[in-house]
Amino acid sequence: MKINEIFNIKYPFIQGGMANIATAELASAVSNAGGLGLIAAGGMNVDVLRENIRKCREMTDGLFGVNLMLMHPQIDDLAQVVLDEGVKIVTTGAGMPSKYMDDWKKAGIKVLPVTSSVMMAKKLQDMGADMIIAEGTESGGHVGEMTTMAVVPQMVDALDVPVIAAGGIASGRQLAAAFALGASGVQMGTVLLASEECPIHQNYKDAVIKSKDNDTIVTGRIAGTPVRILKNAMAREYVKQEKKGATVMELEKYTLGSLRRAVFDGDTKTGSLMAGQVSGMVNEIRPIAKIFEDIYSEYIETVKKLAGSV
Repeated sequence: MKINEIFNIKYPFIQGGMANIATAELASAVSNAGGLGLIAAGGMNVDVLRENIRKCREMTDGLFGVNLMLMHPQIDDLAQVVLDEGVKIVTTGAGMPSKYMDDWKKAGIKVLPVTSSVMMAKKLQDMGADMIIAEGTESGGHVGEMTTMAVVPQMVDALDVPVIAAGGIASGRQLAAAFALGASGVQMGTVLLASEECPIHQNYKDAVIKSKDNDTIVTGRIAGTPVRILKNAMAREYVKQEKKGATVMELEKYTLGSLRRAVFDGDTKTGSLMAGQVSGMVNEIRPIAKIFEDIYSEYIETVKKLAGSV
């Protein structure tokens, strides 16, 4: 069963939980367009998250959720906010949600952890996860090693709960591929950066639509904190110093506040322009409703072509 049938939404699309980007404005726009919007708590405190949840309810009648990064210093309080505010869906990353799972499940919350490990996915399923978001290294932001093509079918074979493919999806052809691998839906982020409704600086959007196939790079891979971003002066210097053996503390001067500089100030030289490898396929700014319509229409055409070639 596809996630649009499970959640009673138009499309089998979940918007990625992009910190400092996935606000009430973006989440509500995604939900209004027929997907599942997410508010990302990664760059928020308790009051800001609560405000965004309430604002999102005012901006959409559609279903939306909250993404929680489990390494957040205020995670206990943020986890309580989703309970207090009656949030129906929570996606998690950067850790195990075992501490909160019982309370969330008792409240009827659907829990969708993000992971790139089959072993971790099994543990999360046993813990009570309703679905697993299998994220490949093609995605923007914090990444693992496994590719989407490799990790999704392995998770599908290993799990009893639905699997959602994430990483490297920006077209109907890629949606068809995800379904062929056994996914029940997809999570998308990079393609939505170039939406009219996305609240990032115009410079950030322009950088995404101007990027080519090889214009992303992973910083922090040596240090064990890999993050995929668009290549710029900061990224190149970071990797250069990393290869020279710079410590994590020495490297932090390049990344501290860098995402906020990109999102809010439009700093494309020293900002962290998080984006996935599909940025080379994102060539124009469109309304989210149009992005979703185009992807799903291309998916239908792709399936028809495949059926006709058999």
